[in-house]
Amino acid sequence: MERKLKLIWDFKGPVASKTAQHHEVHLKEYINSEKLSTNITGYQDISDMHSIAFMVVTDSEMKSVRDRLKPHRGQLFEE
Repeated sequence: MERKLKLIWDFKGPVASKTAQHHEVHLKEYINSEKLSTNITGYQDISDMHSIAFMVVTDSEMKSVRDRLKPHRGQLFEE
């Protein structure tokens, strides 16, 4: 089974949560349009002024997605 990676976009400021929620919508659209093998996305409020949006990709998809969508960071995804 191929390793899965969580690509993360950070949003900061008073509208961080709304921005992260909206970004997740675009991540879902990208997954559908590119027919990626996983469809795991989400957003999380870290604090009042920091939220993240994320998507999970396989190791083989990571480089092309990273180069096109420019996430701020990534980490191994553990289910």
